Parts: sequence; C-alpha cells; structure tokens
Amino acid sequence: MPLLYATGVGSEVQRPLATVVVGGVFSATLLTLLALPAMYGLFSRHSDVVAGQSPHSSITKRMNP
Repeated sequence: MPLLYATGVGSEVQRPLATVVVGGVFSATLLTLLALPAMYGLFSRHSDVVAGQSPHSSITKRMNP
C-alpha cells in the first residue's frame, strides 16, 4: 500500500507495479472467500445428481450416522 501513495523519485515507475500487486491480492482474496466456496457447493451438488443420489442425501447421512 505505501507504494501506491509514494511521490518520491522513481514512484512513477513503481506505481503501476504496486497497482497490479495490490489488485491481485484483493482479487485473489475475494475469489478465495466467495467464488471458490460457491463453485465447490455447485459442483458437489452436480456430482451427487450425476451419481443418481439426491443432492441432499449426503447432508442427511452426515447428520444421522
């Protein structure tokens, strides 16, 4: 973050790199926290349906051993 706000000598060269790094950190965090769990849930339900099971059968098996 300090590189984004730098105004000294050479900051015009470092600022684009800092923008890319900070943007990558934020986007990776959002993808990890939001998109990955959503895709996991979607694909795990899809694999249950393809296997011929109810999408909720694995949940009831875990709740009632």
